[in-house]
Amino acid sequence: MIGKFENVPLEEETVVISESEAKLGDYELLYQKWYWDGITAESFIFSDDDVVQLSDNELTLLAKESPLVEADSQLTLSRKSNGFTFVNFNFKTE
Repeated sequence: MIGKFENVPLEEETVVISESEAKLGDYELLYQKWYWDGITAESFIFSDDDVVQLSDNELTLLAKESPLVEADSQLTLSRKSNGFTFVNFNFKTE
C-alpha cells in the first residue's frame, strides 16, 4: 500500500483478511479485518496527524457512526507512538 497508510504496523502473528482505504466523515482511514489468536475483529486506523484534535471519546463516537460497527460491539482505542490511532471493533472468538 502506498501513501499515508504505507507503514501501519502489524502485530506479530496477526493475519490481515482484508483491507482498504476509506473515509469516515471527513477523516481518511485504513479499514482492516484481521485474525489473531482465535479472535477475528476489524479496525479503523487513522493517521495521528488527522485525529490529534479528537478526544478518545469523540473518536469512539465517530467510529460508532459507521454501519460497519455492530450495535452491540465493544470498541477499543489505542494511540500508539507509531503515528497511527487504532479503533478496534466487532470482536468474534472461535
